Amino acid sequence: MSDKLNIRHLTETEIHIPLEMAMKEGWNPGIEDGPAFFAADPTGFLAGELDGQIIAVISAVRYEDTYGFIGFYICKREFRTRGYGHQIWHQAMSQLGTRLIGLDAVNEQTASYGEHGFKSVYRNIRQTGVSTCDVPMDPRIAPLGQGLYPSIRDYDARFVPALRENFLKVWTAPMLETRRGFAFVDNGEVRGYGVIRRCHEGYKIGPLFGDTPEIADTLFRALAGQVKGQFVILDTPEPNAAALILAEKYELSPEFETFRMYRGQAPDLPLDQIFGITTFELG
Repeated sequence: MSDKLNIRHLTETEIHIPLEMAMKEGWNPGIEDGPAFFAADPTGFLAGELDGQIIAVISAVRYEDTYGFIGFYICKREFRTRGYGHQIWHQAMSQLGTRLIGLDAVNEQTASYGEHGFKSVYRNIRQTGVSTCDVPMDPRIAPLGQGLYPSIRDYDARFVPALRENFLKVWTAPMLETRRGFAFVDNGEVRGYGVIRRCHEGYKIGPLFGDTPEIADTLFRALAGQVKGQFVILDTPEPNAAALILAEKYELSPEFETFRMYRGQAPDLPLDQIFGITTFELG
């Protein structure tokens, strides 16, 4: 076998490969994450091959010209400590250029990323438990649909450092078999929204954005109520104390944590209105 790593972009028909590798690592991606992830940046997913066999992957997704996010940094176990991970990492970083770059890292890897200029800004805590929620009978809760999309796009822009319109169109598409989304609409104005999707184990809620804790609570019940009795997952930013209270209120327990890290000036986002991040893979 050759020792030369060939690094190339994954095609749309190959987007399942990093998802399957992530599943084997225990990362539990969503059943239908692939199309939305690929839509975010069709050249954002890299593979490292040895003699035609993919042994490493990474995503370097670009959002406009100002922001990028690293995820899916995986090398098959039998090929680790041989420098292949470093090669594909450097290719990904080169692809993102001088953009502000974010990633979510487990504690053991923060020092390594620090050597590349990344700084920890806050913790995300994964909260898990069985949904006990009933869907609220609230006329302000509206299913996501094409008519709401422009308002959702504009509202979402408050919570990310750059527009992610191509991703959002797929992520919030109405009536997908494994995904549901709702907006909180008050007097014709979107004041929060959230999405729940089926994963290989349970259901993840993300994003969960709301102007107030009460709005986030209502949306959480609307989402978790879709799968009452099933296992649900919510990734809460630790600086948002109300998000931690929300998780505790509905008997979700901390499972593990990541550290949100940035290379460059950390964006000033309204963390007090972020009750669940969208994904650890794409931010």
